[in-house]
Amino acid sequence: MNILNRLQNWWTWLTTDPVGFIIYMLYFAVAVLLTLMLHEIAHGYVAYRCGDPTAKMLGRLTLDPRKHLDPIGTVCLVLLGFGWAKPVPVNPRNFRGNYRRDDFLVSIAGVVTNLTLFIVTLFIATLINPLLWKADVILANGGAKQFLSSNGVAYSILLSGSGSDYVQFMSHPWLMHVQRFLMMFYSMNLAIAVFNLLPIPPLDGFHVLNDLVLKGKLTMNPQFFQGAQIVLLILVFTGALGTVLSAVTGAVEGGVLNLLLLLEGVA
Repeated sequence: MNILNRLQNWWTWLTTDPVGFIIYMLYFAVAVLLTLMLHEIAHGYVAYRCGDPTAKMLGRLTLDPRKHLDPIGTVCLVLLGFGWAKPVPVNPRNFRGNYRRDDFLVSIAGVVTNLTLFIVTLFIATLINPLLWKADVILANGGAKQFLSSNGVAYSILLSGSGSDYVQFMSHPWLMHVQRFLMMFYSMNLAIAVFNLLPIPPLDGFHVLNDLVLKGKLTMNPQFFQGAQIVLLILVFTGALGTVLSAVTGAVEGGVLNLLLLLEGVA
């Protein structure tokens, strides 16, 4: 979905169902803030453990959103579903161990945090699902996966704020508020993790590629950095990147969800 379509859909939603839209945006805002802040705090904390106190001294190991949000990255996240925060400042000269190893650990920390949150949150959602929806309703609508995936029947119902219209199909309707946040949060964390693995500066995937595959051979001068950012923005705003990321996140989500349901013995 491109930006204009998303804005048009939101405007239609706002004018036809303002309460549902406001509820969605409240959950969205909380999910965005937590996802981005925990990603950046993970970078700063691992850097601190590797010997670099820069992020800690600059107050970046905090849940204060003003310390983390990047204007363009936040707008992209709102309009496109993926984005970034202000990169945590890291001074590699402070690393106590092997430079390339520590740079890799710091770079991958945010992605690992987001993927962990994705798996844990999705797992909790699978446990809540049979408590929220009646068993015969789940069975009649294609099974648990249809109620848990981001393209399933329950996702649009809960995130639109219209869950109260379906209470007759629920065993414990109050759980819809919990499940709504869990579904938003796990999808947000997966999107941020996959996006940040792109091997384009300033994203984490560039450092991972350079440290693991290229053995630190790439050096990032200002011209290279600016050029890479322009390429990234072009890919973002043309929608080309969104198509690829949607396919990847959909595949990862589906695979993890199938595995969790298999382990839990749920159809």
